[in-house]
Amino acid sequence: MSTRREGGNLVSQVHQISGRVFAKVLKAHGVEEFNPAQGRILYVLWQEGEIAQSELAARTKLDKSTLALMLDRLEEQRQIERLSDPSDSRKKNVRSTAKDRALNDAYTAASDEMNEIFYRGLSETEIERFEKSLKKILANLDDY
Repeated sequence: MSTRREGGNLVSQVHQISGRVFAKVLKAHGVEEFNPAQGRILYVLWQEGEIAQSELAARTKLDKSTLALMLDRLEEQRQIERLSDPSDSRKKNVRSTAKDRALNDAYTAASDEMNEIFYRGLSETEIERFEKSLKKILANLDDY
């Protein structure tokens, strides 16, 4: 008799609950301009400054149509700008705005708090093993 594994279901539940908790943490830090999913996009932009839209899709693991819709909303809110790529006008680059960058510190503080909540009660060794396992699972899914 094989053991029924619950990893996928547990990851899905963690994703759902952590999104709700992170939204509350962001609000407590005064970040109400965007939701946690949009924060994934902005986080990459804060690191990169400006990035090709296709690279942003790869880095955030969002499919291109979902990303495009999220970028539309962020652009309407003046959180990001989309520009033509200087080397190929058919391609679009995305960059953060001054309005968006002003939220970086509050978002970072909220992320730090979220990590404390997420890893509460786990040792450094457990955290390292957990993250190593997640990276393997992510690579398996990316290869599929």
